[in-house]
Amino acid sequence: QVQLVESGGGLAQAGGSLRLSCAASGFTSDRYVIGWVRQAPGKEREGVSAISNSNGNTYYTDSVKGRFTISKDNAKNTVYLQMNSLTVEDTAAYYCAVALGIVAPEIVNRGMDFMDYWGKGTLVTVSS
Repeated sequence: QVQLVESGGGLAQAGGSLRLSCAASGFTSDRYVIGWVRQAPGKEREGVSAISNSNGNTYYTDSVKGRFTISKDNAKNTVYLQMNSLTVEDTAAYYCAVALGIVAPEIVNRGMDFMDYWGKGTLVTVSS
């Protein structure tokens, strides 16, 4: 059973930075995509970024390109989302999610039915 534990959320000012972490465990295969999905109040869930554990390919939704960076520490089995130049539009609950198998990282933006495991989420609030 894959387990995902997010941390690093909190309050930031617009223009500031936060780093989210997702500690992952329980994998029986190294073929998976792991990433971040966010949901703001009153808005639909949005795939933010993901990375393929198989080949390191990454995905970013357009609104975060150039500001967010996803990375993975294989020794710690932890995925990070470095978020810079934050805006109030980045305010949301951020969830770590995993899709098993040989899939493209873009799968993170296809909806929760395509992801196999989810964390409990961490809240990011950006103030103006």
